[in-house]
Amino acid sequence: MSTPKENPMSWKYCGDQLKRWREKAGVTREQLSRAASYDVESVRSMEAGRRKPSLKLLQVADELCDAKGMLVGAVDFLKPEKFPSYSQGYTDAESTAIAVHTYEALLIPGLLQTEEYARELISHACPPLDDETVEVRVAGRMQRQEKLTSSPPVLFGFVIYEAALHAKVGSPDLMKRQLAHIVEVSKLRNVVVQVLPANRAAYPALTGPMILLETADHEQLAYVEGHRTGALHADPDKVNVITQRHGMIRMQALSTEESVEFIRRIAEEL
Repeated sequence: MSTPKENPMSWKYCGDQLKRWREKAGVTREQLSRAASYDVESVRSMEAGRRKPSLKLLQVADELCDAKGMLVGAVDFLKPEKFPSYSQGYTDAESTAIAVHTYEALLIPGLLQTEEYARELISHACPPLDDETVEVRVAGRMQRQEKLTSSPPVLFGFVIYEAALHAKVGSPDLMKRQLAHIVEVSKLRNVVVQVLPANRAAYPALTGPMILLETADHEQLAYVEGHRTGALHADPDKVNVITQRHGMIRMQALSTEESVEFIRRIAEEL
């Protein structure tokens, strides 16, 4: 498996340390390979950071090289990140925000996703993720949702383009449960859910998703995301443009009551 772009440095650093300890101890790659029951090329790939160094190899190398736990101690730093590296600036800001306003065009917003919907999306990422990363990412997304019911309450506003409600993720039953979940979450006093029907000419909505944040210090931030990229903006001019676009979208969206009925009708048609 090739080194993932999200987190290559931990693999490379650990592999480099593995190689340094091995050479310092006068242990050849062939000797380490035999002791750990790996082929030489696999060990070479782990030392180069092309593959994640395995726990077994680190344990054998630690003992063979008398590293006294220094190599095994790297295991915690090799675990997958809860969130892709490009979105970590946003998730950090979200965790302390006092207001979050989201517009999503093609998918159900992460904070409103059921676990099975999130798992279906994450497990079908391209390029594919390993099982451990899938589990960590799903858990991370579910953990973010705890903020919906935190105290003191945080204000959440969601505008969802109609296409996201029709997009088939998993089975029809999965989508029915997902839509029902949105309706339930919309009952929270601090949560507003609106639907933007496809027949409304809100042209800024066609440019893609966007999120507006207000920090505890009342700083205004804006986040936009694309294919494996994300940008968190604090510059007032950039934030103002996204705020204007988001405002136009909200004005074109259905009311909260109309939105709930709209979602229910789509669910009934599944």
